[in-house]
Amino acid sequence: MDRIAILIPCYNEAKTIEKVVSDFKREIPEAVIYVYDNNSTDDTAKIATEAGAIVRHEYLQGKGNVIRRMFRDIDAECYVMTDGDDTYPAEAVRDMIAPIFEKNADMVVGDRLSSTYFTENTRPFHNFGNSLVRKSINMLFKTDIKDIMTGYRAFSYQFVKTFPVLSKGFEIETEMSIHAADKNMQVENVIIEYRDRPEGSVSKLNTYSDGMKVLMTILRLYQTYKPMKFYGFISAVLAIVAIIFLVPVLIEYSRSGLVPHFPTLIVCGFFMIAAIQSFFSGLILQTVGQKSRQDFEMSLHKFKVEFERLKKED
Repeated sequence: MDRIAILIPCYNEAKTIEKVVSDFKREIPEAVIYVYDNNSTDDTAKIATEAGAIVRHEYLQGKGNVIRRMFRDIDAECYVMTDGDDTYPAEAVRDMIAPIFEKNADMVVGDRLSSTYFTENTRPFHNFGNSLVRKSINMLFKTDIKDIMTGYRAFSYQFVKTFPVLSKGFEIETEMSIHAADKNMQVENVIIEYRDRPEGSVSKLNTYSDGMKVLMTILRLYQTYKPMKFYGFISAVLAIVAIIFLVPVLIEYSRSGLVPHFPTLIVCGFFMIAAIQSFFSGLILQTVGQKSRQDFEMSLHKFKVEFERLKKED
């Protein structure tokens, strides 16, 4: 088991990967640096190897797929995830890992948004998207994570080995943040300096398509982790619509004893049935979710024992 593992997912980062690896080797020489090449068509893997990193390959395309492979393959007391594009400062790495060892934090978030992100990043829609995602998740999940989509994070062994990676692409950071919030994990924020990509380095993030995937991920995970609120809202909307259209029918019936709009009455009945079904779906799923959280807490004990065993073997 490594004490500290630096994880760098890469796709066509030949222009910057040597500097990233060298910077981390200089700042934290005791760490093991892993570069996972994700089907690069340039010399990323070769340059990373020459710079002193352990290079492995993931052939399923997408950052989420790479992170899944990294988390499965590597055992470490502390993990640091960063990007290979030289936008995150290696100088902050010791500040990032300190809460893992000193405060038993589960995840440490490198907070760009509280420092230089909005001045360094030249893509205005990225700035808007980051703010929107941060506010949405903090409001929906009642958390206080300062930067939801940052790629600079540190993790404990327990977080890495209990995190179910479902996303395939850049939604992975959003999924990590929501998982930590739902499982009541200890999250620390560390302010870092952010710098834009150097000239000639191209972002792989598509502002619109990947932004939409992130928003859909938030909706999907809100449905999964907060089913009573999600289905309760749908239930309330259906019930309100049914009542609005039902009131004129009832008024007419009270006055004349007739139901001239019989189809409306039938549709209102179906809407109210759907509202009741939605309410009880949320109730059942919330009970299942509560049981899942109980099982998760028990699994943490198992991983704690495994963690101590691996430390002793090393």
